[in-house]
Amino acid sequence: MKYARTIALATLTGIALITSGCAVMRGQETVGAYVDDAAITTAVKSKMVSDRTVDAGAITVETLNGTVSLSGFAKSSVEKAQAEYIARNTNGVRMVRNNLAIRP
Repeated sequence: MKYARTIALATLTGIALITSGCAVMRGQETVGAYVDDAAITTAVKSKMVSDRTVDAGAITVETLNGTVSLSGFAKSSVEKAQAEYIARNTNGVRMVRNNLAIRP
């Protein structure tokens, strides 16, 4: 009986730890939102790779709660504008922050 109580307590403690590890705390996104953001980032990056006017290797794409942040370097204002256009026209994107710097 003593061992059964110990095993039950250990099991409940383990379940509590596992389920609280997936809990959302203030300022964090849910698991579903994280997966959606990862899909958006992948879609934006994929479109940039297939576009000949954008150097996808020089641009970092990050997404948080549907807001896409572009950072890195563009060769011209045309490339900067095209990168933003691609991001804005990707499904699931709510807002775009274009922080690309134009290389002299």
